[in-house]
Amino acid sequence: MDTPLSYTMSLADVGELESLVDKLDSLEIDPAAPYFFDQAWDLTAMVPSGVRRFLAEFCRDERAATCTVRGWPIGDRALGPTPANWSEAAAQGRGRREEFVLGLLAMCLTGETFSWSTLQGGRLLHNVVPIAGDEQEQSGHGQVLLEWHTEDGFHPYRCDYLLLFGMRNPDHVPTLVSSVRDVRLDEADLELLRQPRFHIMPDNEHLRQMAEKHPGHPSLLRARKMRDEPRAVPVLFGAPESPYLRIDPYFMRCADDDPAVETALRRLIDEMNRVQQRIEVEPGTLLVVDNYLAVHGRAAFRARFDGTDRWLKKALVTRDLRVSRDMRESPSSRVIV
Repeated sequence: MDTPLSYTMSLADVGELESLVDKLDSLEIDPAAPYFFDQAWDLTAMVPSGVRRFLAEFCRDERAATCTVRGWPIGDRALGPTPANWSEAAAQGRGRREEFVLGLLAMCLTGETFSWSTLQGGRLLHNVVPIAGDEQEQSGHGQVLLEWHTEDGFHPYRCDYLLLFGMRNPDHVPTLVSSVRDVRLDEADLELLRQPRFHIMPDNEHLRQMAEKHPGHPSLLRARKMRDEPRAVPVLFGAPESPYLRIDPYFMRCADDDPAVETALRRLIDEMNRVQQRIEVEPGTLLVVDNYLAVHGRAAFRARFDGTDRWLKKALVTRDLRVSRDMRESPSSRVIV
């Protein structure tokens, strides 16, 4: 079993990190703005060395598909109520100290933090909360079973690492993860899954948020083209003996009507169900998912919309920001348009 790696911060670690966050919190700076990531990267040297080493080795060695960093203290009352939606959370600066922690830990990974112009206004740190009216959506804002998916699996510039930071989870709603390393398939199925025989379309959030605010935006037009004219891609790629994975069953289809290809995909999904692990992202816990080695989802739950519901912060990290230059406004931009 591909067992998640875990690091629990000591009291000394927490003290060092709190001191650093205290300094940042006193400044006129938005922890979710590009300026913070452009100017504060050197502050990662002040992050406790054990945490930095743990995250660097997770990226370098690929010994596990997921890891957790635990121990950041969160006072539930100090957080205030869970926001009704992501825009409310951003406008009010809710969870500012936790965003500094998330941003600093993201900078300890190999790569650069980035975002999408089609999601949450291009903000670099997202809020994941249940939203009234979105109960049936296949997104972090829905309440139905969030099915297996590679984060932004439709896109060639998807993240290498997905970061989820727990703010509140009173109902112990688990994040589901499944590692490609635990999957067992015969060679015939593996060969079919390595071929570019699959279409993966953008999920509804990429299309909906931009359509509501900027219906003529170039990024929306590009996302619609990816939906209407998808390129065929393989599900498994990289080293044949230790492949990477790219899949989003709810938003994908086989590129042709070959029953053998459809069966291979179904067997892969069945295997991911068989080897799934449940990780409760508790308050003060960071979960990092290697987006090339694991798929993730979330168990169904029922929101109360009374200010006590599950709340996560989210960040995306890419190992190579340069590859997306054709979809960013400048070399230094962190937002893919």
